[in-house]
Amino acid sequence: MKYNPQHHHRRSIRLPKYDYSRSGLYFVTICTYQKLNWFGEVCDDKICLNQIGKIVAREWLRSSEIRQEIELDEWVVMPNHFHGIVVINQNHDDGNIRKLTDPKTNNSGAHSGAHSGTYLDTHLGASLAPLRMRKPRSLSSFVAGFKSAVTKQVRQICQEPNLRLWQRNYYESVIRDRQQLDNVRRYIINNPLCWHEDPENQNHQSIDFPF
Repeated sequence: MKYNPQHHHRRSIRLPKYDYSRSGLYFVTICTYQKLNWFGEVCDDKICLNQIGKIVAREWLRSSEIRQEIELDEWVVMPNHFHGIVVINQNHDDGNIRKLTDPKTNNSGAHSGAHSGTYLDTHLGASLAPLRMRKPRSLSSFVAGFKSAVTKQVRQICQEPNLRLWQRNYYESVIRDRQQLDNVRRYIINNPLCWHEDPENQNHQSIDFPF
């Protein structure tokens, strides 16, 4: 099934009893609190990141560097949300994952590596698990660490210790085959181009920063 952001947008539940620490590919979407444009704006169909957006991009890359089980595929920072494909490879030698993500076997032309903000069993659902219930080395643990690292830096910059940057939840879908992977990659790459019709675009004005 081709990924359809309208059809799969925020309406289904997480896969029951699915272990989100298992090796696999996951499509993750994280939104800002109240859909505010914290990270920049789209100009001429390209994302122009502000300082906060650059922090998001930097911490996304850094998160994979400090977690050996995590690899990153296509991703993009948008004005008020973030899309990324996360590869969890607990064994570091999973041949099925390598074959699925190897660009040499990709005929779609969609994948060109991770982008620093310049740019499925498709059940989609929100992860709301509290910290004490997060499984180590899992997708939720990874996302929680990423969000926390970004929030800490933004609070320091804005001098607002209680600033709320992210929505409490995030959304994930499990990517099960190459066709789904290619569809999601293409969707992520084209996100800035389609910003005018993106369901996350709430026509909020960008936040002005004194830097």
